[in-house]
This record gives sequence, C-alpha cells and structure tokens, in this order.
Amino acid sequence: MEEFKRIIREVPDFPKPGIVFYDLTTLFKDASAFRSAVDSLAAHYHDRAIDVIVGIESRGFIIGSCLAYQLGAGFVPVRKLGKLPAETVRQTYSLEYGSDSVEVHKDAIQPGQRVLICDDLIATGGTAAAVGELVKKLRGDLVGFSFLVELEFLNGRRKLDSCEVFSLIRYP
Repeated sequence: MEEFKRIIREVPDFPKPGIVFYDLTTLFKDASAFRSAVDSLAAHYHDRAIDVIVGIESRGFIIGSCLAYQLGAGFVPVRKLGKLPAETVRQTYSLEYGSDSVEVHKDAIQPGQRVLICDDLIATGGTAAAVGELVKKLRGDLVGFSFLVELEFLNGRRKLDSCEVFSLIRYP
C-alpha cells in the first residue's frame, strides 16, 4: 500500500525527540484514499460475520465506525478512564513510565458476539491488548485486531498473539 504511505504525513520529533509520528489525518482528508483504505479493510473481513466493531479512542472511532457501517456490524467505543456515562468494565495496562486504563460499557458486548477490535495504528500493542482483555471480560468472541498502520519495528503484534492481526500499511 505504498500509495497510502505517500499520503500519510510523517512528523519528526513528535511528541518527543527521536519519535516519528505518522499523522493519518492527511489520509482521512483525502476522500479517495480514505474510501480505498476503509474498503480494503472491509474486504478483508466481509465473510467473517462480525457482530461488533470495537473502536479504540480516538482515531479508532473514525476507522471503526466506517468499518462497522461497511460490514453491517454494531460499533462500540472504548474510552479512556471516566469518559463513559453508564456502568463500565475497566482494564489497566502498563506504559513505559506508569500505567493507563481503558473502559467499555458493561452492556456493550453480549456473550458470544463476534468482535473485531479496530484502531488506526498499532505501535507497542499495549492498548490493543488491554482492549482485548475487555472483550474477554465481557465474554465476546474476539475475532481479531484490525489496524490501518502497523509500526512493525515496535513488535506490537507479539502482545496480540492469540488472534489474527491485520494491518493495511506496514512500516518495517
């Protein structure tokens, strides 16, 4: 998917020196590229009978809701701590310096529903793995993980070893 790589803006030294930030907003604003990216993701899952797409805050909401629409699935947002109004289930995970938590509504996924977790990008995999744990807590059937971009050099998929991981664009 080299054509997508040409559209994605690479911002050096953001959010700190030595980091290259892959800014997908340039892909999102290009109507043709955005449609093509979502269609490509949907094509990968069209025969998987997905019941629910779980989108990870915040850019996973953009991709995940489009993918849910394409696949005729429901959409469930996973948010940072304290952002959801009803009763939630929480998962805490480790960061390089500390920890963070994500939450989902307790009634968002029914036992046995086929769930696909979606985000814009996988880096180290910690957030995606935590969301996978949330799906398991709610007894959903985790079909896999879907990402627009994968930063392969960070080996994030190793934290998601029990499921299929599909990424459309890969940076080695």
